[in-house]
Amino acid sequence: MTTMGRAVGVLRILLVLLFAGLVVAQVAILPGTLAHLAEEEPDLAYLRWPMLAFSIVELVCVQVVIVCTWKLLAMVKADRIFSEAAFAWVDAIVWAMGTAWVLLFGVFVFVTTVVAGPGLPVLLFGSVLAAGVLVLLMVVMRALLRQATTLRTDMDAVI
Repeated sequence: MTTMGRAVGVLRILLVLLFAGLVVAQVAILPGTLAHLAEEEPDLAYLRWPMLAFSIVELVCVQVVIVCTWKLLAMVKADRIFSEAAFAWVDAIVWAMGTAWVLLFGVFVFVTTVVAGPGLPVLLFGSVLAAGVLVLLMVVMRALLRQATTLRTDMDAVI
């Protein structure tokens, strides 16, 4: 087995574990945690359901990225990554990450108007910046995949 084959295998195992952890968080951890927080802080209880919806949608976006990455890994293993079929999966990753970023930015704006202290808004601002970098990085990676696919198609035509 090649180094790439081993890396793909290990990555798939980690993706499965991450996906399973996200499902557990969506089903068991988030609802209970937010219910407990609503009991502990009654003045913020109105945020329980919006925060649950936000959290679940954000985790679904991560799950979409995981599934798309899995499909792209299958294409890498089959040496079909430089094909038009890969762009559907990369586009889905970009859209999921973009959606997650827009939602995170919305929460940042909301929290900035509600919270008095600087701690949470600064943390969210850093998260918004980091997420924006990741989205733009994926856009650049998509453009690189487009260039590589074009070059591979040209090389296949020459050979």
